Amino acid sequence: MTNPLSTNHIRRQFLDFFAERDHSIVPSSPLVPMNDPTLLFTNAGMVPFKNVFTGAETRPYSRAVSAQKCVRAGGKHNDLDNVGYTARHHTFFEMLGNFSFGDYFKDQAISQAWDLVHKVFGLPADRLVVTVFHDDDVAFDLWRKISGLPEDRIIRIATADNFWSMGATGPCGPCSEIFYDHGPHIPGGPPGSPDEDGDRFVEIWNLVFMQYDQRDADTRVDLPRPSIDTGMGIERIAAVLQGTHDNYDIDLFAKLIAASESVIGVAADGEAAPSHRVIADHLRATSFLIADGVMPSNEGRGYVLRRILRRAVRHAHLLGAQDLVLHRLVPALTAEMGQAYPELVRSEALIAETLRGEEDRFRATLDRGLKLLDEAVARLDAGAQLPGAVAFKLYDTYGFPLDLTEDALRGQGLSVDRAGFDAAMAEQRAKARAAWAGSGDAADEAVWFDIRDRAGATEFVGYTGETGQGRVDAIVKDGAEVDAAEAGDELWLVTNQTPFYAESGGQMGDTGRIAGTDGSDLGIAVLDTQKRVGALHVHRARVETGRVAVGDVVSLSVDGARRRALRANHSATHLLHRALRRLLGDHVAQKGSLVAAERLRFDLSHPQAIGADMLAAVEDEVNAYIQQNSPVTTKVMSYDAAVDAGAMALFGEKYGDEVRVVAMGQEPGDDPQRPGDYSVELCGGTHVARTGDIALFKIVDESAVSAGVRRIEALTGEAARRHLLDQEATLRAAAARLRVAPAELPERVATLFEERRRLERDLADAKKALALGGGSGPSAAPAPEDVGGTAFLGRVVEGVNPKDLRGMADEAKRSLGSGVIAFVGRNDGKAALVVGVTDDLKDRVSAVELVRAGAAAVGGKGGGGRPDMAQAGGPDGAAAEQALTAIRDQLAAAGAAAPA
Repeated sequence: MTNPLSTNHIRRQFLDFFAERDHSIVPSSPLVPMNDPTLLFTNAGMVPFKNVFTGAETRPYSRAVSAQKCVRAGGKHNDLDNVGYTARHHTFFEMLGNFSFGDYFKDQAISQAWDLVHKVFGLPADRLVVTVFHDDDVAFDLWRKISGLPEDRIIRIATADNFWSMGATGPCGPCSEIFYDHGPHIPGGPPGSPDEDGDRFVEIWNLVFMQYDQRDADTRVDLPRPSIDTGMGIERIAAVLQGTHDNYDIDLFAKLIAASESVIGVAADGEAAPSHRVIADHLRATSFLIADGVMPSNEGRGYVLRRILRRAVRHAHLLGAQDLVLHRLVPALTAEMGQAYPELVRSEALIAETLRGEEDRFRATLDRGLKLLDEAVARLDAGAQLPGAVAFKLYDTYGFPLDLTEDALRGQGLSVDRAGFDAAMAEQRAKARAAWAGSGDAADEAVWFDIRDRAGATEFVGYTGETGQGRVDAIVKDGAEVDAAEAGDELWLVTNQTPFYAESGGQMGDTGRIAGTDGSDLGIAVLDTQKRVGALHVHRARVETGRVAVGDVVSLSVDGARRRALRANHSATHLLHRALRRLLGDHVAQKGSLVAAERLRFDLSHPQAIGADMLAAVEDEVNAYIQQNSPVTTKVMSYDAAVDAGAMALFGEKYGDEVRVVAMGQEPGDDPQRPGDYSVELCGGTHVARTGDIALFKIVDESAVSAGVRRIEALTGEAARRHLLDQEATLRAAAARLRVAPAELPERVATLFEERRRLERDLADAKKALALGGGSGPSAAPAPEDVGGTAFLGRVVEGVNPKDLRGMADEAKRSLGSGVIAFVGRNDGKAALVVGVTDDLKDRVSAVELVRAGAAAVGGKGGGGRPDMAQAGGPDGAAAEQALTAIRDQLAAAGAAAPA
C-alpha cells in the first residue's frame, strides 16, 4: 500500500482533490518552454498556461490542475549556487498548482486551498499563517470567514512579495500565501517580521488572484475574466507532512541519497552531507533535462545542463569517488519518479549513457584543474580574490564553469574577480574575431560578430520539433542592423532560439513561416536559413504583412513536408555511404554531398564508373535497411571518443570538441532492442526517427565528377515513388505505341532495332549504287571525260555516309581501269571529299594534291592520304560542284606539266 505521507502519494492526492472538483488533470509540459522564449527553462507551474491567461490561446477546459516539472538554474531564476547548503533550494522541483481561466475566483480558490491543507492534509489550523496584499480586503475577509483564523494570523503585506505580475505589462494581481509554522524550536519569525528569513515559518502555497491588466507603467485596469494561478512546491509540503523542515529529509531525497551513499561508500553526514545533497538534486535536474531533449553543450540550455552535471561530478570527487557515479544512480531515480513521469523510463538508457560519458570526460581534467586552483589559492594574500584570468583558464582549458570555481572556493571564504574573468572572456572573443577576419570573411561577418557578442549563440530546438517561439534579437537589412522592418522588406532575422535548421553538413537550410504571437497580422516567409560566425542561425526572410521589431516574440514554423523530405534524404545518405564502403571497399570516402528536399547527391572516391549491377546491389542493400524500420539514435560524445568508437568523420566538415553521433541499421543477428550500428557517423543534421521513415531509395544517375571521383544522385520517399511512376508511365506509353504488352517491349524493341539496321544497310547499298551510276536513264553515271589526257570521273553524291565514300572510290577505280575518281559527298550542309588515282598514274598524279584543291573550295583546310587515295572535308556543302571543278582544274594542270 502506498505510504499516505510519501511524495508520490501527496502528488496523487493533490491532483485527485482538484479532479474531483471538475479540474482537468494536465500532464507536465517539457522543461524547455515552447510558448515563452524569454525563459531558459519552465520555472513555474503557470508557464505552460501563459498564453491561456493572456487570451492568445484557448483550451477545452476552464479549470486545470497539474504537477509541473521546473528548473531554476539559469537566467534570472538561478538557485544553483545555494543548492546543497540550504534546506529548500533546488535546481529541479515540482510545482503543484490549480488554475481557473475566468471561472472561479478568490472565494472558491481560498475555500479549496483551506479544505486541502486543513481537512485533507490534516495540517492544524494553529500551525497555519496566511498573508494577503495589504489592500486586498476581499481576500482578508474571505480567509477570516472560511478558515476561522484569527486576524493576527492573516497578515497584510505591502511589498511586491504579495503582488504578482507576468511582466512589465499584462495580467497581474495580488497574492495570498500560506505558511506553516514549524514551531518555536526553529529560529525565525512570521512573514513581514524582521526575522522572517528564518526557517520556522515556511511558505507552502501561493495563490495568485489575476484581476488586473497592466497596460503601461501608470495604467492598470480590471480584467474582464479574473483568473486563478496557484503554486505549491511538492518538496516543501512533503517536508511539512513528513515532520521535517528540511526538504532533503523527505522520502524521495532519502532514497536518492541512500543510493549515492551506497555507490560512493561514504555516509551522508558531517561535511559529506552537502555533497550528497548536491548529487541527489543534480541527478534529478540533469536526468529530466536529458529526458526532455537537452544535451550537454557549450551554449544555452546545454551549457546549463553541463554546469549542473559538472558540479555534481566535483562533489562526487570531494567524497572520494574513484569510479563514475551519476549513471549508476539513474535506476534509483526512475524507481521513485518514473511512474509519475514516464519519460524517465523511456529515456533511462539515454540518460545513463549521457551522464556516464559526460562524467568520464570531465573527470579526465578535474584533477588537473583542481591542482591549478589549489596552486593559485596558495599564492593569494588573505582576503584577496582569485584572479579572473585563473578562473577563465579553468573554464577555457579544463571546462570549469565559473560558478563551479566559486563553489570550490566557498568553503575557504574566497571569491573570484568576476570583472577580470569577464575581461579575459572579452579578450578571447576579440581573438576569435581577428582569426575569422584572417580567413578572408571579415567584410561580411563583422555585423554578425557584433550580434553574436551581444545576443549569444542561437539555441537550436529543431531536433525534436518543427515549431516554437523566439525573441527577435537582431534584424539585418542591406548589410546593417535595423530596429524594425515593414511589409515588402527582405532581410536577415536572428532569434534567440529557433526550430529552423541552418544549412551545414550538406543539408540545406529550412524554410517556413514566422508569425506574431500577440494577435498582430505579422506574416514573414522564411526563404532559407544559414549559419553565421559558426553560432547564429540566421533566417533569410521577406516580410509579407505587418511589422517586426527587435524584442518582439514571434512564432516560428518550419515547412514540415520539406523538413521530412530533408530528414529522409539525409538518413538515406548515411545508409548509402555505408553500403558503398561495404560493397566497393574501404577506399570509398565521401567527397561532398547535397541533401535537398527533392533529391540527394553523394560524391565518392572511386577510380572507375560503377556498373549497373553494382548500383543495383547498393540500392538493394540500402532498401533492405530501410525496410528494417530500426530506430535511428543520436548521442553526444567527445570527438575523440566518437572516432575511437568507429564513427565516420566526413570529408570537409569542421568538428568541435563534442559531436553528435548518429547510428542506424542493425546487422544480422543484432539484438533488435539495441541501437543499430550498421552506419555510425558524426553528424549535426536532422534525421528520421526510424529507417522505415525513408520509405524508399532509388538511384537515378551515376557519373564522373573528376579524376577518381564519382557522383551518385538518388531519390527517397515520395520523390522516388513518383519517379518510378513516371518511368512506368513512359514504359506503358511506349508499349502502347508498339501495340505490345509492357513485358514484351524489350523483345519488340530488339526486333525493331534489327529491322532498322537491315534497312539502313539496304539504303546505304542503294545510295552507293546510285552514286556509282548503277542502272540506266537519267541516273546512270556519265562517261569518263578526258582531262589533260587522263580519264576523269567526278560526281557530287547526296546522303551517302562519308565513311562509305572510300569504298565507292575503290570500286569505281576498278571499273575505270585507268584514271582519276573524285566523289564529293554532301550531308547536313557539309562536304566530304575522296579522290582516287589508279596505280598506273600515281607516280605523276597525286590524289593528295587533288583533294586539297577540292577541299579549299568547300572551306576545308588540307586533306591527307596516299598518292592513290586521299580524303578531305569542308563546312560548305553548297560548293560541292565548285570542288569538283577545282579538282578537274588541278588535274588539267598536272597533265600539262607532265613530260611528253
